[in-house]
Amino acid sequence: MAAQRTVHVRIEGSVQGVGYRAFAQWNAAELDLNGWVRNRCDGSVEAVFQGPAEIVEIMLQRCRKGPPDAVVTCVDIIGEGVGVLSGFEVRPTA
Repeated sequence: MAAQRTVHVRIEGSVQGVGYRAFAQWNAAELDLNGWVRNRCDGSVEAVFQGPAEIVEIMLQRCRKGPPDAVVTCVDIIGEGVGVLSGFEVRPTA
């Protein structure tokens, strides 16, 4: 069984109003990751991704690029090891 990894990330740049949450949800589903994504009131996007370590790394690489209309300036890992998650959801803005 592959080592599991959970990351809590903050994505900055022009990442709201460009389909970033849908992009994250679609990619997480494609990669079979658990977690969630939401916009933040400060203009950033926050997300948690959980799954095999190598697949989480692929997701982080995709987040650094973002959807076509996004301009990602930073993807910071702000935490690791956030419990056990099931499925992937888009959460309300916080």
